[in-house]
This record gives sequence, structure tokens and C-alpha cells, in this order.
Amino acid sequence: MATIKEVAKKAGVSIATVSRVLNFDETLNVPPTTKKRIFEVAEALQYVTVNQRKNRVKKLNIGIVQWYTETEELKDPYYLSIRIAVEKKCEKEGINFRNVSLYEALSKELDGLIAIGKFGQDEVQILDKFSKHILFIDSSPDEVRYDSVVTDYKNGVTDALCYLYALGHRAIGYIGGSEYINDKKDMIKDYREETYKDFMKEKNLFNENHMLKGSFTPEDGYNLMHEALKKQQGLTAFFIASDPMAIGAYKAASEKGLRIGTDISIIGFDDIYTAQFLTPSLTTIKVYTDFMGDTAVEILAERLKSGRKISKKTLIPTRLIIRESCGKNS
Repeated sequence: MATIKEVAKKAGVSIATVSRVLNFDETLNVPPTTKKRIFEVAEALQYVTVNQRKNRVKKLNIGIVQWYTETEELKDPYYLSIRIAVEKKCEKEGINFRNVSLYEALSKELDGLIAIGKFGQDEVQILDKFSKHILFIDSSPDEVRYDSVVTDYKNGVTDALCYLYALGHRAIGYIGGSEYINDKKDMIKDYREETYKDFMKEKNLFNENHMLKGSFTPEDGYNLMHEALKKQQGLTAFFIASDPMAIGAYKAASEKGLRIGTDISIIGFDDIYTAQFLTPSLTTIKVYTDFMGDTAVEILAERLKSGRKISKKTLIPTRLIIRESCGKNS
């Protein structure tokens, strides 16, 4: 890239004349042929004015931290779909990104960081070393300091339970999982579980024995449903806190000879891609993972470019997707 001095020398004019011509100074009185020569020389030498350099948009560099391992992503594609959505949005917007691990040592600080999943204060302190600009997806460990994009779990679960209740179900079981933060020392509060408890207590239907918890995997969905049916508690419907667990529950119910949607009703949570292809197709609560990823990138980029100081917490709604796995309780 040439200097203004080099442009002036090649064009045969003063540095001041070059500067005023390239900055479109209308008060400058020089022949059009001189202006044309200066522009041609500047173009040939690829000279960039100070104003042009200032207006150039700096390409953002962000890191993506996923709290799930690759194996966990495959068993529960919820977080996988969020990560893919973030990466696609970055590519579309021309943002450089790289996937980083929680304990990775970086050679230089990133402009920003998108952290997908649940993180405790110990882990947030580690993330803070990557960048001071962090956006969390699916958790909000410090909404005063950091932006976040979260799902409206409460309304989603309430919609699911209201639907089952309207179908005449009163003995509704819960199958869910437990998650941990701070190097798996502290259990996370699960708003799906809390909402289930609140709803059932409000209807005077709560029974602690109707709740079974493991991990958010098809295997535990199968084992917990098998355990629930073995107890023969008269449960006619189940709210299952993730679609992968619901897939496992399907298998356990079928092995017992139960017809899903007729003998027993099952409703899931997430609306992963395969939910629509189960037999019968799974009624579930849709979580807009693609939109969560897009929104996260937009909010982080806006903060980095604008210098915004006040954090945003964005709540993404859910939607009840009615298919074939729930029927009326006769």
C-alpha cells in the first residue's frame, strides 16, 4: 500500500494537493486533468485515505465454546443444532470463528465469545480470560455483565401439561435429567422440572413418586420409562424433558405392549429432527435452536461494533407441536 508522498511524487504535485483531491475538497482550484491523474495514480498504487482506513470494518474474531463433548452432542443433538446454527450465521456474516475448549490456552484474545450450554461461576471466570465480551446461549450466569439467549422453558412445559390435562390426563409422570456445573460439583436448577412440580401442585395432583430422573440420553429414557411402568402406578401420560429421552421411552413402552397415543400418552421437549419420523410421530415442544444461534451472533456482533455497555437477556418462545403420541384419557 502506497504512501501519500509516493502518490504526490508520481503525480507530480504536492502532498497537500493529493490530500485535498482524494478527500474531495471542493474549494481546491486545480484542473480536471490534474485531479484525474491523481486518482489514477492513487488507484494504481492502491493508496487508501485516512478516512477510508477509518471506515473499513474490522473483521470480527469470535470463539465458540460448547459445554457438551462430541459424544454427548450425538446423543442429544439439541446443543449440536445450536452450535451449527451459530457457525452458519458467522459464515453468512463474514465473521471469523473457531471452536475452543474451556481449558484451551489462546495465543491472542478473541473479540468475543459465544458459550453454548450451562456454566457455573468457576467456569465463567475461565471463559472471561478468552474475552470480556461473552454471550451465553441456554443459560444466563450473570445477566448484569453478559448477554444471553435463553429458552422460555416455563411456558413451554406449561403448554405441554395444559395439553395433557385438556385431554383428560391427571396421573402425569415426569421423566427428566440432572445436569451439573463447576466441574460437575453443583447440580443445576431445571426449569422444566420446577414447572412440572408447580403445575401439578396447583392442580393438587403432585406425587413425588411420579418423577424419575437420570441423564438426557435415549438410554436413560428407556430405563426410566421401564422403571415407571414396572411400578404400575396408573400413570396415563408422561411429560419427558427431552426428545432423545422420549425416543428411549418409546422403546420401553412398546416392549410392554403399550400403544403410544392410545394406551399411554407421551409428550417430549425440543422437537429434534427425528421426532416427526417416530411411530407414532412425537408430540413435543419446539425449541427454535436455529433462531437462538442466529440471534446470539447478531447480539454479540452488535455489542462489539457499538460498544454497548448494558447487557441484554433475550427470551425465545417455544411452540407446542401436536402430532400423534398423545390421546384422550378415557
